[in-house]
Amino acid sequence: MPGVAGAGPSAGGPRGLVARLRDWTAGSTYPVVTGLLLTALAFLEFVAYPPDSLTIALGVLVSAVCLVWRRSFPPLAVLAVAAGMTAFAAGQSLYLVTIVSGLVGLYTLARHRVQRPWVLVLAGTLGAAAVNVVHIASWPEVSGLPVPEIGAPGSLGLFAETFVLAVVIVGAVSMGDAVRTRREARRERVLSQAKVIAMERREAAAEERTAIARELHDIVAHSVSMIAVQAESATYTTPGLSPEARDGFQQIAGTARASMTELRRLLGVLRTPGGEMPQIAPQPTLGHLPELLDQHRAVGEDAVLRVTGERVVLPAGWELSAYRIVQEALTNVRKHASGARTLVEVDYGTDRRLLLRITDDGPGYAVDGPGAGGHGLTGMRERAALVGGSLTAGAGPDGGFVVVAELPW
Repeated sequence: MPGVAGAGPSAGGPRGLVARLRDWTAGSTYPVVTGLLLTALAFLEFVAYPPDSLTIALGVLVSAVCLVWRRSFPPLAVLAVAAGMTAFAAGQSLYLVTIVSGLVGLYTLARHRVQRPWVLVLAGTLGAAAVNVVHIASWPEVSGLPVPEIGAPGSLGLFAETFVLAVVIVGAVSMGDAVRTRREARRERVLSQAKVIAMERREAAAEERTAIARELHDIVAHSVSMIAVQAESATYTTPGLSPEARDGFQQIAGTARASMTELRRLLGVLRTPGGEMPQIAPQPTLGHLPELLDQHRAVGEDAVLRVTGERVVLPAGWELSAYRIVQEALTNVRKHASGARTLVEVDYGTDRRLLLRITDDGPGYAVDGPGAGGHGLTGMRERAALVGGSLTAGAGPDGGFVVVAELPW
């Protein structure tokens, strides 16, 4: 039944058993366990078939023990294969541990590509031939029969051992190389799928940015452009318009056009693949604060700029964040304390810390509560935090409202 624990294919059945076995063999405990089991099997074989010499015993044990570290240090499998062949050459009997450890060692060398497969096959075959020669040299002593000369009838059978070992060596090396090739192909396939998924996500994000840019253009850009056109035309179509009102309409039109410029820049970022910043216009900096305050005064507000310390050109991110904080603070003054006198203080401290202080003598407004600070204060805090700084806002000691931002650089 769906939803029952352990009901999936990975929890039981042949597929689940194969999956668990694959996970275990891929882990770091598998070589240790199998190596220790082969070592224990070697001692059991010694009890059943005692070795003829110390060389055979050491060769069998070394070939088994070396496999414990075949995952962490694959070249050690060379010693396992060499010890196994030495043990086989030192006696006429072949222990089961020697066969298994030799095959596993050759598989390990091919699996981890310690050497090229043809080098492993050639070296293993030469080693098998050397073992066979040692056995042939010892046969007269064991059997008491003469050994046929090379080329004589029956002499080819003397090298049957070499042929059998060569075939076994080729099989072990081929299996290890095939497993390595399959896993590399699987890894490449996973990487390719990851790249395709990442590319699809980037394309989806680019389409989403384009859709957002299109919506912003349809909703906002049209309205802002209409404001600029209507404010500009009002200066010519309204009879008896005073010079102050005419300047006010011109200021509204200029602000709307500046907003359109910023909006086009943002739309360009959304439309650009990867979100790269298009080269449209330079970002505002603290050097543009006088123009910002002129715009604030042009709509009938009163503002004073006071700069303390030597002007330092900060990184672009710091300059933009500081400018936007002052800009948003002046916007809040026009919104909540229109007509109030505003003091903008910029202090380039000697401790590599920029201090911004925007103070007004208006009635002030609440920071907390619905509709109090709005998104403006949140945005200012986020801009300060973006450059590792902090921002506080609240009622001033003598009334009004105070915004203080500290931006280390």
